[in-house]
Amino acid sequence: MRTLGHFISGGGTSHNPTEGSNRSQLEFEGVRKAQGAQARNRIIIAIACFGLIYSIIGGRLVQYGLRSPETVSSIRRADQLLISRPDLVDRNGEVLATDIRTVSLFAEPNKIVDADEAVELLATVLPDLDMPGIHRKLSSNSRFQWLRRQLTPKQQSQILSLGIPGIGFRPETRRFYPGGPTASHIVGHVNIDNRGIAGMEKYVDGQGLGDLAAAGMTVNEDMKPVKLSLDLRVQHVLRDELAAAMDRYKAIAAAGVVLNVHTGEVVGMSSLPDYDPNNPVEALQKDRLNRMSAGTYEMGSTFKAFTTAMALDSGKVKITDSFDARGSIRIGGFTIRDFHGKNRVLTVPEIFIYSSNIGTARMADLVGIDGHQEFLTRMGLLTRMQTELPEVATPHQPDVWKKINSITISFGHGVSTTPLQTAVAAAALMNGGKLIEPTFLPRTVAEADKVAVNVIAPSTSESMRYLMELNVAKGSGRRAEVDGFHVGGKTGTAEKVVNGRYSSAVRFNAFLSAFPIDDPQYVVLVVVDEPKPEEGQHYATAGMNAAPMVSAIIRRSAGFLGVKPQFGNGTQELSLSY
Repeated sequence: MRTLGHFISGGGTSHNPTEGSNRSQLEFEGVRKAQGAQARNRIIIAIACFGLIYSIIGGRLVQYGLRSPETVSSIRRADQLLISRPDLVDRNGEVLATDIRTVSLFAEPNKIVDADEAVELLATVLPDLDMPGIHRKLSSNSRFQWLRRQLTPKQQSQILSLGIPGIGFRPETRRFYPGGPTASHIVGHVNIDNRGIAGMEKYVDGQGLGDLAAAGMTVNEDMKPVKLSLDLRVQHVLRDELAAAMDRYKAIAAAGVVLNVHTGEVVGMSSLPDYDPNNPVEALQKDRLNRMSAGTYEMGSTFKAFTTAMALDSGKVKITDSFDARGSIRIGGFTIRDFHGKNRVLTVPEIFIYSSNIGTARMADLVGIDGHQEFLTRMGLLTRMQTELPEVATPHQPDVWKKINSITISFGHGVSTTPLQTAVAAAALMNGGKLIEPTFLPRTVAEADKVAVNVIAPSTSESMRYLMELNVAKGSGRRAEVDGFHVGGKTGTAEKVVNGRYSSAVRFNAFLSAFPIDDPQYVVLVVVDEPKPEEGQHYATAGMNAAPMVSAIIRRSAGFLGVKPQFGNGTQELSLSY
């Protein structure tokens, strides 16, 4: 470092003291100015560095703020995991389906210290876990993996006590069906993410809940319960009697419906075998089909009720007319015979109560092929039924109707339709002639009248009530009778097709009824698939199995339906005077 003396002594050859002093001062000021400029430069550089650093930090913060949340393909957003559904209740407010809170187990593999140890510990609480699969998940490079959905509180507590790092719980909603399988085919079920995929659960999603859920707008909201037209008490009776009949007649399936003829409300409907919606995987088994609305069948002689109504409503047949039912009818290579042939001329009521194929075919022949097809279409039996339930099948009919088709369809062979729409069409025969689409939601008579379509004349409906009552009083439906409740009905014993041919060994039986038949309020239809003769019996006709099923259902459920019994002189004596 140079000293002040260096600058003075090293000044050169000048000997003027004043001049030397001035020069030294100027040199000192120059050094001071240089040092000040250097300091300013350093400060400016420091400020620039700090500014650059803070700019980078600020830019990154803005970048993070604008970036979309990172998603992992294996999970949904947290809010969507908490989707709530409205309760489903029956017409009396009894809960059919509700939400309960639960938790699910997940892992963050990037935080797992030892995957082998974690798998071994989890196996002590969840021994049924897929251990190789869990190990792969825990060893993966992902940041989130589900390990088990919907744990019990006990399982959650036990896993918590294990203290496994990288393992956590996420709250979820689970659907619970307190009645188990009681009304499974109506209520339906949800998937693991609480989305409705069958029955009325799916219908509810279709009314906007599914869209809201997809948008994440249904988080923990209390929603108004959805009331169904179902009466849980009637539903229990119906299912109980179907189950008993399956056991009694060694049948492969049974199904039934209780339908309000004035509103179209389905008050009870069951199809066995059914499934527990709390374990929806059971619904995938092939025999768990909802036979009432998702299965189509040849309904056998129950179709004679529609053929008779068609003939009467056309004006070409009067209830006092008679038809030759002797022998048989030979047409198109087929021979039409009666099961219990009387081999004589039969009146229209006799054709009905003796279930004469020949007499019914002759009435259909009078109406004609086109008229026959038009009438069944008008009754809603040939087109897909419209209702809230998603599981609805489309009926089958011949591509081209020929005379042989019309003849066989007249007594229930050649057209396959669902039992539910058979009941709906029968309701029109009973209620004065109004065809009302079925509903699984409450509906008043006034609301039903707005959607009703008049399909037959009131006088035809009156005649059909008479014939149905007559058939239970004196015909094949005698076992459906219930003291005090005036039941009317029609049996149907249909041979099933085996290897392309009708087989007399396997049958699809049905009984179509209404009560009280003098002022019908409800239609009750039951079907029983491949029944065997009851112990001590030689036959398994509908009159011997389906009719008693209806009797038991009406006897046990009439009180719940508000139908009071009538005894004494209120009944009129029926006679075969036609």
